[in-house]
Amino acid sequence: MSGSFKSILAAAVSQGVTEARAKIFGHVLNPTGQRSPHKILRKKLIGEKVASWYPYDMKFDDPLVMAREEQERLSKLEMLKRRGKGPPKKGQGKRAAKRNK
Repeated sequence: MSGSFKSILAAAVSQGVTEARAKIFGHVLNPTGQRSPHKILRKKLIGEKVASWYPYDMKFDDPLVMAREEQERLSKLEMLKRRGKGPPKKGQGKRAAKRNK
């Protein structure tokens, strides 16, 4: 009987030590060994690091650059219209042609 009492006492002490160690060092106890997302949640977030890889695009802040791009787009569209390749008027596209057949 004393052997089983010793083993029960030893198990309780080791469990207490494990719990105390986890509390002191900030570990998560997982005595059953089940899968846990703690390992993933413990990692640092990487969004700022990924964002820092890409240079800042100044064209979104500069209205002159945006105006120039819009002007280029409109001139290209006008050139396509003169060649007959521009977008059709509303209600004159492929879908409208299919519906009338």
